[in-house]
Amino acid sequence: MTTVETAPATPLTWRPPAGAVWSGRWVDGASTMPVHDPEDGRLLGHVTDTSPTEVGQAVTDVATAVASGASWPAWRRREALEEAAALVLRHRERLAEVISREGCKTLREANGEVSRAAETLRLSARQTDRLTGETLPFSDTSRGEGRLGWYTREPVGVVAAITPFNDPLNLVAHKVGPALAGGNGVVLKPAEATPLTALAFAEILLDAGVPAGRLAVVPGTGSGAGHALVSHPLVDLVSFTGGHRTGNAVASAAGAKKTLMELGGNNAVLVLDDADTRAAAQSVVAGAFGVAGQNCLSVQRVFVAAGIAAPFLRDVIAATGKLRVGRKADPRTDIGPLISEREARRVAEWVREARERGAVVHTGGRRDGAFHWPTVLTDVPADAKVMTEEIFGPVLVVEPIDTVDEAVARANDTRYGLQAGVFTTALDTALDIAARLRVGAVMINDSSDFRIDAMPFGGPKRSGVGREGVRYAVEAMTEPKVVAVRRGA
Repeated sequence: MTTVETAPATPLTWRPPAGAVWSGRWVDGASTMPVHDPEDGRLLGHVTDTSPTEVGQAVTDVATAVASGASWPAWRRREALEEAAALVLRHRERLAEVISREGCKTLREANGEVSRAAETLRLSARQTDRLTGETLPFSDTSRGEGRLGWYTREPVGVVAAITPFNDPLNLVAHKVGPALAGGNGVVLKPAEATPLTALAFAEILLDAGVPAGRLAVVPGTGSGAGHALVSHPLVDLVSFTGGHRTGNAVASAAGAKKTLMELGGNNAVLVLDDADTRAAAQSVVAGAFGVAGQNCLSVQRVFVAAGIAAPFLRDVIAATGKLRVGRKADPRTDIGPLISEREARRVAEWVREARERGAVVHTGGRRDGAFHWPTVLTDVPADAKVMTEEIFGPVLVVEPIDTVDEAVARANDTRYGLQAGVFTTALDTALDIAARLRVGAVMINDSSDFRIDAMPFGGPKRSGVGREGVRYAVEAMTEPKVVAVRRGA
């Protein structure tokens, strides 16, 4: 495994016109905050640290635009989103650079995110012709006699979107795309660490024809801009992706508003005794360590049949040992930094805690600045943090199990329920396990780290409220309106 390499930083090829944007105006607020490259701490630029007063102005402007009655028909929304998808791909190089430099993704991973964001926008555009209602059965009751009616789907109004650092383009697209497709206005507060990507995306959306009044980006802190945004009385729906503790704070500040929340996972993969251990190991390693484990779908726990545990573990260790840790811009790099040195220290502390309580570190367990080497553990106590909490870092726990029932019980023994994976050649067994796992999605003969942007996304328990995924987000971001006509009145 390689050591961390350093190289002189180069300036970004794209800079935002100003540190925030609303009503089509690029605004430098009263205060600013720096944006750094987590790889080496070098300064990339400054954005507006949007104050509560400035957030209030942005929300009011968007709400006014939505309430003005200015026509933005569905076909124009579709065209704007389709054009935005094309522009995202046209500006792939600059977007990938910004994603990688301010965040934790390798340049290769950032390029993949650009492709997914374009797909998310295309999927959003396709939803505009599905905003249909249906006629209502007034004649099915004597009280409805002489009436006819229907319902339509109308925008909720103003959507507040709060996004995380790990997918700073595609997860923004997953909130903004469906909100705009539904005819809403959007006020976006991106993650503190990765606001430049969101501002670049806003410029693309405006160039694509999104009305200036319907979009605002207000960078800032969670306690400042974030709290002011979700608590604003003109916000109709809050869409949040992040940790469950912050989710609790968002829900408390928002009050009685509609919310969509994706709050993470502690995802398990079950490897049964008839599985191809080498193929399963390769999939698990890819699913555990992509984006240095900073992914809500990352594999964190693996429960493997005792009879194949030894060869499976050998394959996992071998595949992990081949991963290259290094600079994000190096095309040979597999594992880049965590989003900050503080987060890398936290991950190292969780590993240390597990080790001191008897866990065995088979590979990794090393930290250098913001980098943490991919780590494989066994013999981890059931109540250790690396087993019970979402680690959001490059750490994988492998544990042998004796029966399928034990595997299911241990996979379900978490406060999260986002996704899971099952490796087996027995279809009936796989479907039985899928029915018993309390998660939002089960991937058969794949790791938990798989998603297409069209599927409903989310999970029960601590993993969230409602479902994202383009079609399902559009539905949540619109409301039925009934029209009833009394004939002969």
